[in-house]
Amino acid sequence: QVQLVESGGGLVQAGGSLRLSCAASGLTFSNYAMGWFRQAPGKEREFVAAINRGGDSVYFAVFVKARFTMFRDNTKNTVYLQMNSLNPEDTAVYSCAASLRTGVFEYRILSTETNYDYWGQGTQVTVSS
Repeated sequence: QVQLVESGGGLVQAGGSLRLSCAASGLTFSNYAMGWFRQAPGKEREFVAAINRGGDSVYFAVFVKARFTMFRDNTKNTVYLQMNSLNPEDTAVYSCAASLRTGVFEYRILSTETNYDYWGQGTQVTVSS
């Protein structure tokens, strides 16, 4: 049974930082690209960041603007999202997801939520002004 479990969310003031973790089990982690998506109240879920299987390519949504970094540790079956300079617009439930898809147009593939095979339950991030 595949499980993706997010942690690290919470309440932070504007300008602060959080590191989200996503621990995977029940799958061969190194075979999967990993993504982070978020959903704010009343809004559609949107792509935040993704990393390919080997961890040598990382993709971000435009709104990230170099504030976030993403990396993975295949020895721990865990992927991380380091978020800095947070602002209230970043308030959302952040979910990680795993994808077996590969291809030349990696950003297009990994920024599309329908290309993901497994999802975590999400962790709440709240940024106060």
